[in-house]
Amino acid sequence: MLESILSNKALWVPAAAWCVAQVLKVIIESVKDKRLNLSHLTTMGGMPSSHATLVCALATTIAIVYGVSSAVFAIAAFFALIVMYDAAGVRQTVSTQSTMLNRILEELFKGNPAFQQRLREIIGHTKFEVAAGAALGIVFAFLVAWPW
Repeated sequence: MLESILSNKALWVPAAAWCVAQVLKVIIESVKDKRLNLSHLTTMGGMPSSHATLVCALATTIAIVYGVSSAVFAIAAFFALIVMYDAAGVRQTVSTQSTMLNRILEELFKGNPAFQQRLREIIGHTKFEVAAGAALGIVFAFLVAWPW
């Protein structure tokens, strides 16, 4: 069974690509913050989008292994498009709304120690973060899954 899992490129290549994206996110955010911050290993948002990396690595690996004319590639490609649209569109809008609500609540409850709760503001990704994650996933899959 372990041999079957390890030989399933469509399973381990995207998982490895996701890990690379998360480590890159820690490095990039730590350089920006000028201090090591391992919490970025588990947070949403940031550069690159690990969601985009994973789904693009999945679709690319499936294209390499099963071909672009396979039904499973079509499913993976549409799945990738939906995830990336959600990451850059819907969740980015939620991030913007959270920022606005936090500002409004700060003004309304200024000086009130009972109100300390803030909404999480970084939820989605910019289009550039999604594009970078997509590029990382595609390149990673070609480097690792291609039968050199």
